[in-house]
Amino acid sequence: APEDLSLVKGSPQLRRKFLDMEIGQIDPIYLYDLVSYQKVLKQRNHYLKQLAEKKASDRLYLDILTNQLVDFGAKVLMTRHHFVERLEYWANELHQTISQKKEELHIQYVSTIEPRNWQDLSEVRSAFEKRLKAVQQKEQFRQVTLAGPHRDDLRFLINEKDVQTYGSQGQQRTTALSVKLAEIDLMKEETDEYPLLLLDDVMSELDDSRQLHLLEAIEGKVQTFLTTTTLEHLKEKMTLEPEIYYVHQGKIEGKKV
Repeated sequence: APEDLSLVKGSPQLRRKFLDMEIGQIDPIYLYDLVSYQKVLKQRNHYLKQLAEKKASDRLYLDILTNQLVDFGAKVLMTRHHFVERLEYWANELHQTISQKKEELHIQYVSTIEPRNWQDLSEVRSAFEKRLKAVQQKEQFRQVTLAGPHRDDLRFLINEKDVQTYGSQGQQRTTALSVKLAEIDLMKEETDEYPLLLLDDVMSELDDSRQLHLLEAIEGKVQTFLTTTTLEHLKEKMTLEPEIYYVHQGKIEGKKV
């Protein structure tokens, strides 16, 4: 949808939500770890506030919450990092097609945790613990957990330049489009079948060149529902004859094959 094109220039919270939704569709274990992490995070933040206000004094309970946070958080971090690596592969392929090989897209997972090896759960866990110890005093002052997947972000680079800061509007839209379409191949890789694709009035947000390359990327590959207010700008760009449905005031009035 048009709002998905703000994935690049929107807030870190929006990008974290994107990650959680997309990984959650293909990995139910991730959802369990994420929900558990968020539950412990809420408890830990509440207890940090109680400690600061002198309403509690048991440091052992804080240590227990911290251990639980690290356990679930390390799994969330590792799954996210692995997902972003695979997403980058497919997104870069699409981005190069849409940009006619003029641009390379890279996606970085920007984390408050910096393990030496993202593939080793114990290493990620250790790095998370180390980071929490480093910000311990700041947490007590601010009464909130300052490290973990809830504070992480994604960075998109085109030819090694940050798209959010230096990318043109067209590059930002192409990046968001490549990332969203990359999910199609990623889900196929994971589940061995393609998802259904809904392009909800996205064409109005793209110039002619990007419209053409978008259609080339999906035609004959994935079943797609495309909503648009006019067909004139699409007819000459489509090689396959689509089924066309006309909708008026929420009701399908007719079908043209």
